Amino acid sequence: MKRVYNFSAGPAVLPQEVLEEAQEHLLSYKDSGMSILESSHRGKEYSAIHEEGIANITQLLDVPDDYAVLFLQGGATTQFSMVPMNLLGDRRVADYTNSGAWASKAIHGAQSIGRVNVCADTSKDRPARVPEISELNLTPQATYLHITSNETISGAQWKYFPEPSVPLVADMSSDILSKPIDVTSFGLIYAGAQKNLGPAGVTLVIIRKDLARRVGDEVPEIFRYKTHIDNNSLYNTPPCFSIYLVTLVTRWLLKQGGLEEVQKRNEDKALRLYRAIDKSSFFEGTALKDYRSDMNVTFNLSTEDLEQTFVQEASQHDLKGLKGHRSVGGVRASIYNAFPLEGVETLTHFMKEFEAT
Repeated sequence: MKRVYNFSAGPAVLPQEVLEEAQEHLLSYKDSGMSILESSHRGKEYSAIHEEGIANITQLLDVPDDYAVLFLQGGATTQFSMVPMNLLGDRRVADYTNSGAWASKAIHGAQSIGRVNVCADTSKDRPARVPEISELNLTPQATYLHITSNETISGAQWKYFPEPSVPLVADMSSDILSKPIDVTSFGLIYAGAQKNLGPAGVTLVIIRKDLARRVGDEVPEIFRYKTHIDNNSLYNTPPCFSIYLVTLVTRWLLKQGGLEEVQKRNEDKALRLYRAIDKSSFFEGTALKDYRSDMNVTFNLSTEDLEQTFVQEASQHDLKGLKGHRSVGGVRASIYNAFPLEGVETLTHFMKEFEAT
């Protein structure tokens, strides 16, 4: 069976052994005679998967008991509204950093709910970067501070997190579980699954339980974090198969040695690719070096036509998904946890050949 090197930003590459295990049990999970796609979310087979997924994430991130791990739906886009619905209220203000396209979407979602102070804006900076902590113009007694930990489109990533006096909320959709983090530094973390966690369809939320109790009665029950905590993410039918794959992926991450080992691999992959860019005058990185993402490596060639040719010829060498986001163009290599080192080596070799010819 042919497998290509998939550099797509999401839905993205999954570990091959995870796909093979899901394939093996697709028709009948653990001799139940049913696929997980067909199984009840109240049945014992799915219940075991659900609990293991929560336990794996809790172990990988050392999540304390006063936090809840939730499996929700609607992607980060739903969280752009759900966060302020639960935490902001109509007479208070939340601080947001604007570091690029996804942070801008989070700001837009919050502005439809309540008052937002954009406390730093680097969204138009070129080369791309995220704000310095010293640049943050924070609101006294803000409800929370929101950041986007990694801008998938521009390739800029927070390397150090702010330590505000209010809860820190982070969209970690494209770098969750790529390295260890201190969960207690955050009030709420959310992440769409389709980059490092599993397939699209499920959204991970990790929230301090006391924050979930802030929600007002005007918020519909389905949009309250408290509702989902009280019902262990089973208030409505969850995306069972997506959660099943998240459980397999997190099991795989534990087998790799946990997030410390995963971080070493990710940094090594990124270093090799950035080194190939920096050694050449033919390619130009689009993010400042101090803010370069370990997940999404973005770069340009001298003309759009040359970039198009590069992407087309790379595809012929089974290097797929390298076209930059439609809003910025260029080239983007997304090298998430499951992306193999061999794929990075193949890409850097192709870059040298392309430059030479």
